[in-house]
Amino acid sequence: MGWKIIEMKDSKLIFEGQILHLFILAILIGAIFSITGMWDFFEGQYLGISTAIWFYLSIATPIMHQVYVWFCWRTQFHFSLITRVFGEIGFTYYGIVFFILFFLRFIFVTILSISNKGSVDADPSLLYALAVIITLPALYLFYSVKRYFGIKRALGADHFDGSYRNSPLVTKGIHRFVNNGMYIFGVAIIWVPGLVFASRAALLAAMFQHIYIWVHYYATEKPDMKRIYGLA
Repeated sequence: MGWKIIEMKDSKLIFEGQILHLFILAILIGAIFSITGMWDFFEGQYLGISTAIWFYLSIATPIMHQVYVWFCWRTQFHFSLITRVFGEIGFTYYGIVFFILFFLRFIFVTILSISNKGSVDADPSLLYALAVIITLPALYLFYSVKRYFGIKRALGADHFDGSYRNSPLVTKGIHRFVNNGMYIFGVAIIWVPGLVFASRAALLAAMFQHIYIWVHYYATEKPDMKRIYGLA
């Protein structure tokens, strides 16, 4: 691939924004478990495993995913750690783990939805309609990422390859209308299983994941984009 390596050797910058990350995460976790303590969110089981366990996995996986991305992005951007250890194939290794965690987020919420299905007392037609409304722009977002943005860049290749500094911002597809389509529409797909199976626990887990991705944006991605692209 021929990475044009960036190095900004300042260990303090690795932790830029992470106090904010930890602070908001602690508030989110406290709020989530306060809510589950007030109402019964853990009715049901699947594969002999309780809804509570599937719920905890649905909360733990996005935390693992976003901490993993922070660690890889920052250590690579500032010290070229990934490519120093693994060479040019380091980005591929990073991407494999990224996608494993990415899909586990959706898999665990889907299983949680099945485990806790029918716990939302609402008209199924309304829930299905909401699921469709969410899915359509999400599909357009994924199409736009693949066609105009590129999977590698979406994974954070700009933290590995300094040539991205000269790349223009993408303004085609869904990016014509919103600057943060992945955070608005892409992550919204996590709501669909809870709506389809009418699961209260899955909808709560989806709410956590959708809010928490914005913590990643403001604490990790936005400061990095400012350094890489010189954005205000």
